[in-house]
Amino acid sequence: MNPIFSHGMDIRWREMDALGHVNNAQYLSYVEETRVQWFNSLLNGWQNGDCAPIVAAIHVDFRKPLVWPEQITVSLFAEKRGSKSATIGHRIHSAGDASITYAEGYTVLVWIDRTGQTVALPDYIAALFI
Repeated sequence: MNPIFSHGMDIRWREMDALGHVNNAQYLSYVEETRVQWFNSLLNGWQNGDCAPIVAAIHVDFRKPLVWPEQITVSLFAEKRGSKSATIGHRIHSAGDASITYAEGYTVLVWIDRTGQTVALPDYIAALFI
């Protein structure tokens, strides 16, 4: 499956834990940053619109410890579309060697309006699953 978006970043020293590898919670931050960059690439100002995505579920399978120094790429994949939700796969891998996978999983996003009610997927998201 080809990624719908990829974003590279450097691992920072402060992200490591006492055992000398990146803390597991930090992986979610990498996925979040990539997701925000993806939304920005699709629609500038998406966060100011009538609806926005919220995270309904997130799953991460940790494959290999990630240590500093390293440059990573987080790739996103269009996995499953519902009428009001989208499942976006994610893979965190080495920027220098894509065969080295540090983590992979998925995020379920649900779109809501300003009152908190679920709404249909925006067209620019639904189109990714066709």
